[in-house]
Amino acid sequence: MKEIKILKKSTFQEAVKFVKHPAKVAIAVVKCNEDKFNLITLEWFMRTSIKPPMFAISIGHSRFSYECLQKHRFFNLCFPSKELAKETLLCGTKSGRDIDKLEVTGLQWFKGRLAQLPVLKDSVANFECEITTQVRSGDHTIYVGEVKHSWLDKDKKVLTHKDLT
Repeated sequence: MKEIKILKKSTFQEAVKFVKHPAKVAIAVVKCNEDKFNLITLEWFMRTSIKPPMFAISIGHSRFSYECLQKHRFFNLCFPSKELAKETLLCGTKSGRDIDKLEVTGLQWFKGRLAQLPVLKDSVANFECEITTQVRSGDHTIYVGEVKHSWLDKDKKVLTHKDLT
């Protein structure tokens, strides 16, 4: 006879930590002002529609990128390659209020077609998105963006959260 295991009560933090890895990470590129951009590392993002293609990203209200997205209604969602682990970690641990992450990381990029936001050359994929709606969710806002342009490098491997540790 097969033994039946019973689920045990857990804290939210313990259960999420146990099931979330290996999760993919992404970098959102946002415009701050006419000549400055910010990069923020994200784990909270998802596809929300096939037709039209759409992604949602979740940004904390205390983050510099939140201020930028309230003013400029576009973002690029970039899936970094494994080679960008160091740069991805920096983009998730330093604030764009204090440093220019594009300059500090030395990431190679070109201007995208939609809003001239940087498209990261060493990413596996980049999606240029126009925000169509947003929803407040506790201490975060979820921004839903329609994908207008996509870029892909099939020769690279996608970075996961596990690669950052």
